[in-house]
Parts: sequence; structure tokens; C-alpha cells
Amino acid sequence: MATSELNIAMALVEATEAASLGAAPWMGRGQKNSADGAAVDAMREKLNQIDMDGIVVIGEGEKDEAPMLFNGEKVGTGHGPAVDVAVDPIDGTTLFSLGRPNAVSVIAVAPRNTMYNPKDIFYMEKIAVGPEAKGKIDLSAPVRWNLEQVAKAKEIPIEEVAVVLLDRPRNEEIVKEIRQTGARIVSITDGDVAGAVIAAMEGTGVDILMGIGGSPEGVVAACAIKALEGDMQCRLWPRNDDDRRLAKEEGLDLQQIIKLEDLVSSDDCYFAATGMTTGYLLKGVEFTTYGARTESLVMRSFSHTIRKIEAIHHREKVERFLSQTNTP
Repeated sequence: MATSELNIAMALVEATEAASLGAAPWMGRGQKNSADGAAVDAMREKLNQIDMDGIVVIGEGEKDEAPMLFNGEKVGTGHGPAVDVAVDPIDGTTLFSLGRPNAVSVIAVAPRNTMYNPKDIFYMEKIAVGPEAKGKIDLSAPVRWNLEQVAKAKEIPIEEVAVVLLDRPRNEEIVKEIRQTGARIVSITDGDVAGAVIAAMEGTGVDILMGIGGSPEGVVAACAIKALEGDMQCRLWPRNDDDRRLAKEEGLDLQQIIKLEDLVSSDDCYFAATGMTTGYLLKGVEFTTYGARTESLVMRSFSHTIRKIEAIHHREKVERFLSQTNTP
């Protein structure tokens, strides 16, 4: 990408900051759609100011479901690098609407035609780790084998391995298998982008992500895991016969182990996230007498640069910004 690394990185952070600030008045009000709409509007406005020729390949729906950032929507000024854009204005919409921890706003960007497209299969089996266990995982292998590999790579007993996964009925069997090994479980109710990132980051207390989660979230998280020099494998998970039929019609192989380089084939991708409610990964939006404070992460896989940014937004700017967004 010809545009400077810092310019793109900061522009993406400004977009996730905007989504987080725009949705903030809806936090804890139990209105998911209103919160999501406010985040989408704020993110779209900022994205369209970035010098890039972007197409949303991982979005929130199709064109007739506006105001979502829909699959196929063009974003950016139309000038600059041609890129794929993956967005989740609120990863953890339910968490956010209920005022619970771990909601974040995320964006990933990679050169055009380098992001995996799960099409209409919305769930994946996933496994993700940090750099110590890179190349040592295998989604087709038993749970115990993978946990043993992580324990060996980190030089810790298997009983000290911490596994993050979504608390869903579809993950009950894998929970049983993890329990049988003696490993610990960090159960999250939503937000598996953040779950994958904390599994790959050092110092989070989490060693591996396992279980079935969202396919779009898997592609977004892959960009972060590339920057963190971690590893990830996925396999599409059909919910029913309709999904199996769709996969066949769309030419998707339900047996394929989708590796990190399949999820995002470029070695030059970006990932940005801003905290919406305080969680394992980031602090949430905090309103102060001065204005508002946000905490964000931005990463680039080419340089493996990881920046954590604490931003203080002046009260007048915040008030002006909120007056232009959909607020309660």
C-alpha cells in the first residue's frame, strides 16, 4: 500500500473511535439496533474520508438492509490503494446494549481480493494462538492434543492453559473435552473478535481460542493475528441442511481446514479496534468533564507494529459530534 503506514493506521483508528463515541449514548439501554445504527453512521462517515478505494467484503448485510455497512459497499474517497474492508462497528452488540464488558468496534483492511469470503455460511470452528504456538496447532486433531501442544510451547502444565470460547450450546461438547484435560476456560458471551485477539496477545492470561463462532469475525480477527505473528485455523460450520445446500451451491468446501494465509493472503493488512465497554482487551469509552477518553489498538502485519492509543477528545468536539448522530 503506497499510502503511509501511519496515515492509514490513524485513519482506521479514527473510524473505530467515531463508532464507539457515536454509539456511547446507547450503552446499556437495551436497544441493539439503535446502538448499531449510530455506530455504523459514525464509522461510515470517517471511512469515506480515508484516501482509499475500499469495498466492504465483510459487512453487516446486503444492500437492501441499509443503514448497515453492506457487503459490496464502496468506502473511502476512491483515491489511493484498492483494498478489501471488513467491519464490525460493534463486536458484541448484545454486550453493549446490556452494559456488559468486552464490546469493541473493529475494522480490518487488506489489499483487494486477499480476504476470505465465507459467503452465506455464518459460523466457523476456530482455533487461534499466539506466536509461541505458531505452526503447532491442528483443527482436525483432538482438543487434548492441541492443548498439549500449547502447554509444551509455553512450557506450562496443561492445567494452566487458559482457553477462551463463546458460551453457546453449540460449544458444549468442546467444553467437556477441555474440562477432561484440566485446562481452564474463560467463557465469553459475545465478541469473539476480541476473544481471538487476546488469545494471540502476550500478557492477557489467555493462551488459545477454541470453539464455534462467527465466520465474519474470524476473517477480521485473522488480520490481527497476522500482525501479532500468531496462528489460526478455521472450518466452516453449517447449522443445518439449508447451510449445507448453500455451501454446495456457493462452491464452499465444508471439510477444508482454512489456514491463516487463506483467511487473509496478503502480508500487509491492518487491524484497528476501539473499546466500547471495558473488557479483557481494551477500556471502554469514558465521558469526563473535559470530554471523552477512548482506548484503541491498531496493528499492521507487514511491520508487526502494534500501537495502543489512549485518546482524549475535547468536550466541544464530542458534543458537536454527538449532535450529528442518532442519540437517545
